[in-house]
Amino acid sequence: MQGWKTKTVLFLASQGITLFGSSIVQFALVWYITLQSSSGVWVSALTICAFVPQFLVSCVSGALSDRYNKKYLIIASDAVIAAATLALALLVPQLDTDSMVFYALLVVSAVRSAGSGVQIPAVASMVPILVPTEHLMRFNGLNAALTSLVQFASPFAAGAFLTLSSLRSTLLLDVGTAVVGIGLLAFLLIPYEKKQTGETTLFQDVKQGAVYALQNRWVGKMLMVHGLFIFLAVPAGFLATLFVARYYEESYAYMTIVEVVGFAGMSLGGVLMSTWGGFKKQVVSLLAGMSAFGVLAIGMGLIDSFIVYLALMAIYGIALTMVQTATMTLLQQRTDASMQGRVFAFLNIMYSGALPLGMALFGPLSDVVSMRALMVLSGALLMLLVFKLRFDREFYSSSSSTMLS
Repeated sequence: MQGWKTKTVLFLASQGITLFGSSIVQFALVWYITLQSSSGVWVSALTICAFVPQFLVSCVSGALSDRYNKKYLIIASDAVIAAATLALALLVPQLDTDSMVFYALLVVSAVRSAGSGVQIPAVASMVPILVPTEHLMRFNGLNAALTSLVQFASPFAAGAFLTLSSLRSTLLLDVGTAVVGIGLLAFLLIPYEKKQTGETTLFQDVKQGAVYALQNRWVGKMLMVHGLFIFLAVPAGFLATLFVARYYEESYAYMTIVEVVGFAGMSLGGVLMSTWGGFKKQVVSLLAGMSAFGVLAIGMGLIDSFIVYLALMAIYGIALTMVQTATMTLLQQRTDASMQGRVFAFLNIMYSGALPLGMALFGPLSDVVSMRALMVLSGALLMLLVFKLRFDREFYSSSSSTMLS
């Protein structure tokens, strides 16, 4: 019989392997279409295809996760993504023009994005089934460390494959990692209680999830806080390479160093959270991470030394992992099991909505306002948000009750 630790190892291994292949392909697709087209239109189209389907599918995928076997949903989404990737690998040599190849890349990117939209809430809501409540923070920290390590290694692997081989070989690598990941997950024994789905439709389930998030004041507030956090993290976090190019040196080497240091900090943060487990009161872990994020954003906006900036960026990565890990753990602990798929789908929607919104606002604004000022402002606003949440008795409460209004 499989113990929870054995199940956890199998689950992490399966997700890490499939994520590695998927991340390599995502870098490869962007780089390939960038180098072959040198067109902002094609790159923008690829970005839209990689983002919009996941956003749209997330509206219903959480309800699917709460209705059906999460393990099978993850396997099915991985299989569909692998099949689409295999089809692209077989099709590419038969296409006569670059434009036909680019259109094929867009279609497959959209399919992969939709598959991810199904998979993300299923994975997040399956974790509490596998891991005892008292170990959730450590598991989420370990998962964050694994994800960061994969993101750290993926660009190097993608560059090596594209340089030494071809796009087709890179695509086939992803198919191979998907097969291994699906095989590992298939051996995982997960208890599943079949739910009665005949009384409500899928869209009624989605509506019930939205009503739950609105009526459960703590969950609804946490989703909004996460969206605000991602939005305010854009200037210092997601526009970091632009900041470095403008204020330090406009070179690929400097931008690469920043990305590497950021991922290294996130990996270290994941290791820290998996060994330490955070504060006894997990809301404190969340607010501590957000506070550090705000202070570091202000510091990075004020200092004028690249070495000091890199040191702050590494700590920034640790703080980001603290926030992400605490957010996942708190929602896993405070959301009814029957609603977790939908709640994590809403969390994904908040992320995928707040990030482009922040980019759309702060990106153009950075052309007319000092980026240093934007970083200081966003950090100060984060600190104000933390101050408000600290003295919000309902949000700061240790209770894991539903707190329905």
